[in-house]
Amino acid sequence: MMVDANQVVSILSQTMPAVLRWAGGVAKELRKHNISIQAKESGSSNTDALTLADLTVQELVVAALRDVDPILRECRIEAEESTGALELFATESPLTIALDPIDGTKQFRDHTGNGYSVMLHCRTEDKVIYSLVFIPETGPHGRWVEVRDSEVRVIDDDPHASARAEIDASQPIAKRDRPASKKIYMIGFIDKQSERVAAVTEAGLEGVDADDTPGSIYDLFGRGEFAGSLIHTPNIYDFPVSHQIAEAFGGRAVRVDTGKDVHYREKWLDERASMLRLPGIVACSDNEEVLATLCDTARDWSQERYET
Repeated sequence: MMVDANQVVSILSQTMPAVLRWAGGVAKELRKHNISIQAKESGSSNTDALTLADLTVQELVVAALRDVDPILRECRIEAEESTGALELFATESPLTIALDPIDGTKQFRDHTGNGYSVMLHCRTEDKVIYSLVFIPETGPHGRWVEVRDSEVRVIDDDPHASARAEIDASQPIAKRDRPASKKIYMIGFIDKQSERVAAVTEAGLEGVDADDTPGSIYDLFGRGEFAGSLIHTPNIYDFPVSHQIAEAFGGRAVRVDTGKDVHYREKWLDERASMLRLPGIVACSDNEEVLATLCDTARDWSQERYET
């Protein structure tokens, strides 16, 4: 099946900012209520957090993808939850649209921070070609992160204008304008999380536990407040956005054990968490020295997410 990638990206970029703004508003309202759901038992509190907002927001976004243009149904869809008419999308396609309806569900549910986001991206097996993130409670009215054509835009939302117009009014972030940072976002090491964070700091960087991250990593990485990430078996719904940000600034995402660039041809189903993941530990940064340090530090760590 041939699908015009440029046409898909154009449609996503024109139609989905409004949808993610609506979805963010729904999430923000639902957050006022007790909407926690017990469903996942992976052993990671960040992974196992699930709320009615995840399910509701995904239903809304999937319905929009279904309805805005028939070409989007010619793409595969990968969604973190099971809600929505997922069966209406292609089972085989060179393009995949992936959704994370609430990234940062644990802090969303527990009210420990406001960095949760609604997000989607589009990719081939080798490259992420479009990313869109809306962070409803960062800034006065929310904040956008969009990555397209090797350009990263981060802009505070203004509900007086259309979502697309707000993003278009922003300027791409230039690599030279991003501050130097040593902060590394870290997640997925389960019972060894604090030990691994400390090891990255001892290596001369600054390991930051996902629970201690002051906002959305896509905003922070896009603006240069973080130098990148180190993630054990990252899921394929949210991590690819960081991957595209790194590449937009001339960086990469690599397996720490081999140093090889990350691709999306090899995935595995984490049945404990009910999600698809990349294998191994992945370092992501726009700085080759940072990548080298992360690989040197984590190369001999276990590549298995669950030891038992």
